[in-house]
Amino acid sequence: MRLLITGGAGAIGSNAARLALTRGHEVVVLDDLSSGFRDLVPAGARFVHGSIVDDDALTAAFDPVPDYIIHAAALFANQNSVEHPQADLSVNGLGLIKVLERCKRAGVRKLLFCSSSCVYGGKALMREDDLDLRPDTPYAITKWLGERYVRYWADQHGLDAVSVRLFNVYGPGERPGRYRNVIPNFVDRALHGEALVITGTGDETRDFTFTDDVVAGMFLALSANTEPGSIVNLGAGRATSIRDLAAIINEMTGNAAGVVYAPRRSWDHVPHRLCDPSLARRTFGFSATTELRDGLSRTVNWLRAHRRPPAVT
Repeated sequence: MRLLITGGAGAIGSNAARLALTRGHEVVVLDDLSSGFRDLVPAGARFVHGSIVDDDALTAAFDPVPDYIIHAAALFANQNSVEHPQADLSVNGLGLIKVLERCKRAGVRKLLFCSSSCVYGGKALMREDDLDLRPDTPYAITKWLGERYVRYWADQHGLDAVSVRLFNVYGPGERPGRYRNVIPNFVDRALHGEALVITGTGDETRDFTFTDDVVAGMFLALSANTEPGSIVNLGAGRATSIRDLAAIINEMTGNAAGVVYAPRRSWDHVPHRLCDPSLARRTFGFSATTELRDGLSRTVNWLRAHRRPPAVT
């Protein structure tokens, strides 16, 4: 099997590439390294440096034609999209269309599109059959748009494709940064003895799902007989408050600096996010098996080995 992973130099894509290689598959990774890292691409994968909006890069990535595609490339994520909405639409909208057109012409067997739980907005019940979605950032809007494009290409062009809505994925391979997720940023600060910054009250909850579980679910979805254009949640189905998350990370790292509170970000209107994983369980037997403490321990160990140097004083 030949697999193309767009955005494959990020945490999710690189872990998917690694798993595919262990199964004996041929892997091509396409990434512009705007948020990914070349050193995450595993040995044995062919790397194409370029963007999904670049026709030359796509031509190189599609030669030879892949059997399957994991489309994980995106302008990541909410804060970035609020500050750069045109770039968000270019990558997450036009870039996806370019990939879908290539799939149609080349006869790709199946595409998996990485969507996001952000499409639900502040909905209390996050189920795939809810059609009254409330995306409230440009990133969430373009992820919802991507699902619609995938459905269109499935309906009109016969492309076998599935969209998976990911819930707060974390794990080794994700580095801290301004536009990154809460866990690597918390761990990074904790490892440097700095107070963890909670934006909001700390009572907000998220459904943190370990990378290995998500990648396993993605391969199950690729191999399953899913309805073309269908949408499936991939999450642990377990709510954790940000205050509890911070306490666990400070405990694991021996960080005595505690936490400080900052105002909630202007675009963040979602107090609670929780996956209903029942459809994925029924459809292809998905279940997130990694306990939060185990996943956090592995994440802390990875970030400890790859942490930034201390600030110059």
